[in-house]
Amino acid sequence: MMRSSLGITSRLSFVNHLETYGPNVIRKISKSVQADTCLDIGAGNGRDLSIVKETCGASRLYAVDFRPDNRNLAELGCTVFNIDVEKEEIPLDDESLDLVIANQTMEHVKEIYWINHQVFKKLAVGGYFVMGVPNLLAFHNRLLPIFGIHPTCIKMLSAHIRGYSIRDTRKFYEAIGNRFLSIEAVYGSQFYPLPTRLSRVLSGAFPGLSTSIFFKIKKKSKYRNEFQEWTWDHALETNFFTGK
Repeated sequence: MMRSSLGITSRLSFVNHLETYGPNVIRKISKSVQADTCLDIGAGNGRDLSIVKETCGASRLYAVDFRPDNRNLAELGCTVFNIDVEKEEIPLDDESLDLVIANQTMEHVKEIYWINHQVFKKLAVGGYFVMGVPNLLAFHNRLLPIFGIHPTCIKMLSAHIRGYSIRDTRKFYEAIGNRFLSIEAVYGSQFYPLPTRLSRVLSGAFPGLSTSIFFKIKKKSKYRNEFQEWTWDHALETNFFTGK
C-alpha cells in the first residue's frame, strides 16, 4: 500500500506539505513509546521508520510496501513485506510488535476490519498503534462545501476512498475494541493553508480542525478477534474480507 501524496505542489509557496505527514507528531509519539520492534504499513520511503530508528534505536524494523525493490527501506535495514494488506496476513508472529504505524494509509483502503484485526493480533499487549489520516472535518474542508467545492481529502479523482474525523474514529474503535484498547491521545498536524510555525500552533490547539489527525492507540489486553468477528455479527450491507 503506497501512501498518498495529498498534494505535493501548491500555488502557495509558504505551505509545507510535509506537515501533512506529521513528522513532529510521529517523533513525539515515538519518543514516548520507545519501541524495539516497529512495523510501518504503507511505509513509502521510510520517513517514519527513520524517525523511529533515530528516537528509539529500534533494532527490528518492518515495512509493508508494494514495491519489490525499495532502496530507502533497504538502507534502513528494514524487512519489507510485499503483500496486499487488505487480503493477506502480515507474516509476523502474533504479539511480536511494540509499535505499528499507518500514516496516510488507512484512507486508501476498504478492508479496515481485516487490517485492524491484523494490527492488534501482531501487537504485543502494551504496544501501540499510531494511525494518521486526513481529517474530513479540517477547517478548510468545512469551508469548501459552502462554495460548492468538494472536500480535498476525499475527491473521486484520487486514491482516497474513506473519510475520517476524530469523533467518528473514536466511535469505531471504542465500539469494537473498548475491552482491549484505549485511545490515549489525538494529535493534529498541518493547518492548511498556514505556514509551518503558525500551523503547528493551531493544529496543536485545535486538532479537530487540522488537516491531518493522529491517533495513539494502546493495546491494553489480549486481543480476541473482535475486529474480525464484528462483520459476522452486524449487517453492514456490503462484503468485507475477514480471512474466512
